[in-house]
Amino acid sequence: MSKETLFAFSLFPYLGFLWFLTKSGQTPKLALIGFYVLLVFVAVTIPAGIYAQQAYGEELANVDWLHGSAEFFLTLSNVLVVLGFRQAVQALKRE
Repeated sequence: MSKETLFAFSLFPYLGFLWFLTKSGQTPKLALIGFYVLLVFVAVTIPAGIYAQQAYGEELANVDWLHGSAEFFLTLSNVLVVLGFRQAVQALKRE
């Protein structure tokens, strides 16, 4: 199985994960937004990888400015998840 096929199949469990998180109503709002931003990272990374291949004849990881720009969304996702759960923990401590 190619890495592209595996990547495509991995989206289905993640979409299920997002559906359950959203439906539960128990996930901190900011953290939930962070989990959704991960989909933005995926949506940006795919065309960036194609562009890197077409324009530079390289994999995305070898085109620093393009790779860094795409990875920004992964970093943003992680920060939002952490801040969302941090806020939830602090709210529980106040109660």
